[in-house]
Amino acid sequence: MNVLLLTHRLPFPPNRGDRVRAFHIIRHLQQRAQVHVVSLVHDAAEAAHVPALEKTGVRVTIARVPRLRNLARAAAALATDQILTHVLLDSPEMQGAIDAAVRQTPPDVVIAYCSGVARYALRAPLDELPLIIDFVDVDSAKWRDFAASARPPMRWLYQREARLLAAFEAAAAERARAATVVNEREQRALEAIAPRGNIHVLPNGVDADHLHPDGPPSVEQRVIFPAVFNYRPNSDGAIWLAREVWPLVTTLLPNARLTLAGASPTGAVRALARRDKTIEVTGAVPDMRPYLWRSAVAVAPLFLARGVQNKVLEAAAAGLPCVVTPAVRNGLPPEVLPACQTADTPVEFANAIIQLLLLSPSARRRVARSAVLAPLSWNTRLASLDELLYDAQVGALAAGA
Repeated sequence: MNVLLLTHRLPFPPNRGDRVRAFHIIRHLQQRAQVHVVSLVHDAAEAAHVPALEKTGVRVTIARVPRLRNLARAAAALATDQILTHVLLDSPEMQGAIDAAVRQTPPDVVIAYCSGVARYALRAPLDELPLIIDFVDVDSAKWRDFAASARPPMRWLYQREARLLAAFEAAAAERARAATVVNEREQRALEAIAPRGNIHVLPNGVDADHLHPDGPPSVEQRVIFPAVFNYRPNSDGAIWLAREVWPLVTTLLPNARLTLAGASPTGAVRALARRDKTIEVTGAVPDMRPYLWRSAVAVAPLFLARGVQNKVLEAAAAGLPCVVTPAVRNGLPPEVLPACQTADTPVEFANAIIQLLLLSPSARRRVARSAVLAPLSWNTRLASLDELLYDAQVGALAAGA
């Protein structure tokens, strides 16, 4: 079987949530199919990873996204009914990239990864081919959540995007032979707008062997929040953690340290480390594992959270107990919940961190190992994708007979 996978971001290196899922989908597909990835890329640094992705055995064709051009077009689009997500992810090279990929490897099935690239699968030459859309999260629901907590004019902007994108998601989900999301919460959200869609849960997994600590638990009183910090829920969470929670922790535990580890920290996030010497902001790191392994506790202080927060699964696999908000907990698989404490207010969150830091290193490791990770392997979690691929291909052949 030949599979054409459309992605909104190059799925390599697998160092952020959307890339991690896409990368493991590719690895799973490779066990039974030839995979050709057509991906949008957003800068030269991203494009530089194409050779490394090709070394995994997939064919890769890229289309560059002209950021400044798209920002100008997005401003003009506000007077129309254009979806800003699509405007900002537009590439003049994408159609040519798809045409070239189809000539090189005629696909039997097309998979569109996220609603941002699904529109490319609904036009020629892909519109007659069986399509699976992996929505991952329901993006229109995310914008609706943003609108609920925003002030004008951003509230209006988010409401507009939620309304227009929901209409597209509904039409695309009902056009596709199958649509997938990461958990039951997202399934309910998509079914609410696309009741005739063939919607399935395709859960996230975790590569526990890759993340398994290579030594004893850390003796440092170090807390880690791994994230991409130019994403608003992550940056808001980091600022809330540093300003509202962390002073309560260091008052009792002055040797405690907080690491905000991950790419693209905003100016406001970087400023947290300048104001408080117990806080470290790393920026992008080549490998998150050493930062996890030297830490004692992981946190996910997000109050707007869609889908599954991979950072929690990865932290548990790396031997760390976690403190999470209810919004994060509600998206987690039950297997990882024993390793997590849930807290909502600054005092609750600080107390949960303090209680874990006061445990012995071996006791903290035991809390982390209470998560049952074996059923969360990527091959296990993605197994239902095989049947969806088969059904899509057979259904298309039957329809053409």
